[in-house]
Amino acid sequence: MIAATHMYDVTELRITDGTIALLNLQAQIDSLEADVRLVNSTVESQVVLIELITLRGLILGHIADYERADEMAEQLVRDAPTDGAAFVARARTRAVFHRFTDALDDIDRAERLGLNSETTNGDRAAIFQALGRYDEALAIREEAADRRASFENVAALVGLYSEIGEIDAAERLYAESRRRYRGVSPFPLALLDFQLGLMWMNKGRLDDARTSFDAARRRVPAYAPAQGHLAEVEAELGETGSALARLRSLAASSDDPDYAAQLARILRDAGCSQFRHWCGLAAARYDELVATHPEAFADHAAEFWLAAGANPDKALRLARMNIEIRKTPRAYDLLARAVAANEVVGAKVMKSHE
Repeated sequence: MIAATHMYDVTELRITDGTIALLNLQAQIDSLEADVRLVNSTVESQVVLIELITLRGLILGHIADYERADEMAEQLVRDAPTDGAAFVARARTRAVFHRFTDALDDIDRAERLGLNSETTNGDRAAIFQALGRYDEALAIREEAADRRASFENVAALVGLYSEIGEIDAAERLYAESRRRYRGVSPFPLALLDFQLGLMWMNKGRLDDARTSFDAARRRVPAYAPAQGHLAEVEAELGETGSALARLRSLAASSDDPDYAAQLARILRDAGCSQFRHWCGLAAARYDELVATHPEAFADHAAEFWLAAGANPDKALRLARMNIEIRKTPRAYDLLARAVAANEVVGAKVMKSHE
């Protein structure tokens, strides 16, 4: 096993400071927004703008950015119905909101319009992975890495192997992908650290998860998902004060209810009445998001209703909705937990009538 000091050293690569990189990202977005307002704006510039806004949404935890990128991609397809790049852009925003069937249709359309499979297969593999079609995703990812062992291709395998629990392969490829990184942006490396953190968390290796999430956070201090999962791990390790401080900041700055939901759960477990405030905010936002983007938020909302929301029946309905969309181990586990929670409630009701 590669030593942790080597794997997670965030200083050995010459990359841009994370705070500066975020300012640069905003400047790029501002510049491109000025360009696309011009009558002769190119499809290419609009595609890049959509990708950058999506990236900002991912880093900062802003669902509004995802929604804006999705609207822009829909408009781009209307404006450029014969350009395959427009359909790939829309496929990516549709995949963000878990509209996977529509996204795959867009990829097929892009290929019919002339884009080659080397351009589109990465997006297809990402969707297959999200759907739990791991064998198909792995075949595409391995073929791409064999053809060209770039950072991007190897890092994609890290994410896939991490998700399916192939720890040795994920660690080996993590080190390999870092050796192949030639960029200066901290974002790809932070995303890579984050993927490894998810693997460790799913395996119950909380100290390793904390190390990975903290590495991602140090690369990009504003990286909301890394901060959120780091707080989740800290709470599990008994470091409640640090977890609450992170989550209060995230819940105030993000329109993603996951942070308010985590905050409510930790406060409830600590016996603090403040949990009701955050629980109410999370509940209202989840209901709003499930109404507008059911495919994307059914699973997160179900998790909330199983925990701080304390509504197992609602959680079960959402978990069943989620399993119809994606057949992943996590989706099956969520459904099983929702069924079990409802059985407990049913048993209590029957006992109370005895």
